[in-house]
Amino acid sequence: MIDHLSAVKIESSTRSYHHGGLRQAVIDEGLRLLDANQKEPDALSLRQIARNVGVSAPAVYHHFPDKQALLKSLADYGMQMLAEQQAEAAKIGGETGFAEMGRTYVRFAIANPGLFRLIFSHMPMRISPSTSALKGSPEWMLRDYIKRTLGPTATAREQFAAVVRVWSLIHGLSMLILDEQVDHQSAEELLDEILEVGGLRLKVRTQT
Repeated sequence: MIDHLSAVKIESSTRSYHHGGLRQAVIDEGLRLLDANQKEPDALSLRQIARNVGVSAPAVYHHFPDKQALLKSLADYGMQMLAEQQAEAAKIGGETGFAEMGRTYVRFAIANPGLFRLIFSHMPMRISPSTSALKGSPEWMLRDYIKRTLGPTATAREQFAAVVRVWSLIHGLSMLILDEQVDHQSAEELLDEILEVGGLRLKVRTQT
């Protein structure tokens, strides 16, 4: 079940801000609104956030000139959260750690639906066989595992196909749950079976 998951829970504040404290307070409040109100990212208002943290709108605009700048910062923060949780899951090592990374991805989406949507609507990652990923990012961890698992004989095309196959599985499942096409409690109970049937075990195609 998901009651053990930790979504973003941050209280707003009206204290005085110094040395960049306001910027973080605005980000924290944006995350809180996404979580508490299940707001669509575009529904966030800089003026509302300013009121909630107890400052004037111009003070917020000093750090975020427009809403898009705030949304980008929130997306960056969310991606960092996801990366940290997946890195922790990967410490188990081997296939078990890889499967746990997949579970962590789905559970992060369930626990932080607004933030999860924001990450992929405002941080588009156009992956291809020739592109590289930022070290430590979820994409980099996925690519690194697949590259090591498939071994040196795998071509860039085979590695890329495996990345897309695995990512499609866990991201697709996450979106089906968030769009209420799949019951999240049932999915959580069957997560191991779903991921195994989906083919997280990787093999290099035999060359002929």
